[in-house]
Amino acid sequence: MSIYPQIVPVTQGTKHHFFGYYDKFPWDITGRYMLGLAVEFMDRPPEPDDTAEIGLIDREDENKWKTIAETHAWNWQQGTMLQWMPDAPDRLIIYNDRVGDVFISVIRDIHTGESKTLPLPIYALSRDGKFAVSVNFSRIHQMRQGYGYPGLPLPDEDELHPEYDGIYLLNLESGDYKLIISLAQIVEIRHKASMEGVKHWFNHLQFNHDSSRFLFLHRWRRQEGRGHWTRLFTANPDGSEIHCVADHDMVSHFDWQDNKHILAWATQHDIGDRYFVFTDGTDEKQIIGEGVLTTDGHCSYSPDGQWILTDTYPDREHKRTLILYRLADGKRIDIGRFYAPPKLRGEIRCDLHPRWSRDGQQVCIDSAHENHRHMYVLDVSHIV
Repeated sequence: MSIYPQIVPVTQGTKHHFFGYYDKFPWDITGRYMLGLAVEFMDRPPEPDDTAEIGLIDREDENKWKTIAETHAWNWQQGTMLQWMPDAPDRLIIYNDRVGDVFISVIRDIHTGESKTLPLPIYALSRDGKFAVSVNFSRIHQMRQGYGYPGLPLPDEDELHPEYDGIYLLNLESGDYKLIISLAQIVEIRHKASMEGVKHWFNHLQFNHDSSRFLFLHRWRRQEGRGHWTRLFTANPDGSEIHCVADHDMVSHFDWQDNKHILAWATQHDIGDRYFVFTDGTDEKQIIGEGVLTTDGHCSYSPDGQWILTDTYPDREHKRTLILYRLADGKRIDIGRFYAPPKLRGEIRCDLHPRWSRDGQQVCIDSAHENHRHMYVLDVSHIV
């Protein structure tokens, strides 16, 4: 069934606005302020000298925009990893930047402007805000543009899976960091012939609810040169107890349901492409939304765990569908369809990347259905 709530633009003007990925809250803990990015263009990839403004949207003052910083490390798909710090979600934000010949991250107080610089960019934060995991964004940029950052060359671009590069654990208080899982190490786990002679990289990391485990994707180029293969792994924050969750060549978007279970759009050779819930540390899995959730999308659980929010890629009418799925009875409710301009393809596409508000009553999307990239909010309280 379909129920289309009113959609409210929360950004406006000649600049193009977006937030980034689907696994973060744009809203602060009070619900008054939302975070966003603003740029001057929308129809090409960012170049090294292109900056993005970081701004606050005041939901209690006619969605007024206030620029509070800028960044030289951003992309169309995940922004600059902009988010509220879990230990101070009413005043501290964190985002990535480039200074000189290094990518860094910055913690900034939105009220005082005071900031702290950390020596690595962040990919995902622990839920208590004490640690982050990081990867080599130059390697990601080389392997899959739209997810890494331009501006810094990859010195070892001929290295296929170096032992000195991989996933890093960053202490957000001290700035200390260490390599916890190397590319060379992960290639040795359940090694496949398809991994030989091609480049490897890590992508898409996320902590579970109590930060006792995190997940990550291991990707490598197909030997024929087009596309990539993917495996889903989990590990402890120190890189120990690595577990291969899904190893059937394709894993796309995901979200932790709790501390043990992972929702992911993936392939299982004996079943096909589905949404599965995998159990960490085991080979257990179950299908979610059989015959109802039939395509890949940017999926996340509602704060109360009762709903899945997801979307689709453009259909033949160039429209993306926004979906709520109720876990209790398997009911799907489409809450919007949004035109996706065909000129915005590849890394410059504008995915909806739907995100929950902290109370689970609203949904925020990025969209270009008005031929301008902006952020929008839908009130879904009457549905959920």
